[in-house]
Amino acid sequence: MPLTRNLDDATVVITGASSGIGAATAHALARRGADVVLAARSEEALQRVADRCRELGGRALVVPTDVTDPEAVERLAARAAAEFGRIDGWVNNAAVSAVGLFDEIPVAEFRRVVAVNLLGTAYATKAALPWLGAAGGGVLVNNASVLAEVAMPYQSAYNATKHGIRGLADTVRQELRVTGRGNISICTVLPATIDTPFFRHAANHSGHELTPPPPVYPPEVVAETIVRLLRRPRREAYAGGAARLIGLQWRLAPALAERVLGWYTHRTQFGPGIRLDSTGNVFRADAEAERSGGWHGRRRQLVRMTAAFGLAAAGTAVGTMAAMNRRSRTDRS
Repeated sequence: MPLTRNLDDATVVITGASSGIGAATAHALARRGADVVLAARSEEALQRVADRCRELGGRALVVPTDVTDPEAVERLAARAAAEFGRIDGWVNNAAVSAVGLFDEIPVAEFRRVVAVNLLGTAYATKAALPWLGAAGGGVLVNNASVLAEVAMPYQSAYNATKHGIRGLADTVRQELRVTGRGNISICTVLPATIDTPFFRHAANHSGHELTPPPPVYPPEVVAETIVRLLRRPRREAYAGGAARLIGLQWRLAPALAERVLGWYTHRTQFGPGIRLDSTGNVFRADAEAERSGGWHGRRRQLVRMTAAFGLAAAGTAVGTMAAMNRRSRTDRS
């Protein structure tokens, strides 16, 4: 079920709203006249995003929130409803990452990534549901990443949490349906690599500078996908053509796709620079309010990446057809 009100009369809460996709989504909604409630750890960064939202024609409320604190998330929901009278939509976007080999990522950082990404989404969903129901229905959107469907090396904690978010969304959606609360929609967004500060801010234990595997899409691609879901909810939606292609390849031939994607990201996720170990923004807030991460030049590598996966998909299709033919001949004999 879509929002019970038009966007220009709706209130939407966004976690992880201080930069990247969260900020781009806030701007997209404000441009359409929505009231936005902005949550993240850095009040300074949130205020800059809020100022821009007001310039674009929307009303904005800043509520500094650490999503790992369930009581803080409950207060966020209550503040939003007290300020604007209701909550019509909720976007779970807060996320951090620790990059490196699984056995070299500190346990404390792994735990924190799980707390922010997965438990933060669970706490926020639990806080949002009563208010969405009280508004007569609404839409909750989880920004999960295509890594909720596939996997890439050096991102074990992030991969695990994104898979968990997808499973959580599926389960909550089922429960709402069987308990007669179908007026609340639960949606999952699966973006490809996005041009945000994410790779600059991630904890890094690889020894190298981090770079996003191309193709890299602007954050507005995800923001517009989220806006469409608020208007016309769907179970899941890809953001960026590469995400759809990778997801299809993973479903058709998971073993091959796992090898190809592992090989590809191993060679494209690191730059030539040397970096000392860093905890990034896993434990501390960012004061930036930037949508872009400055990676737009890597969008030009789309053709090469698409061609590589296209060839792999073609090989998979040929192999599948050959196997089917062999089975057919065996059955006839």
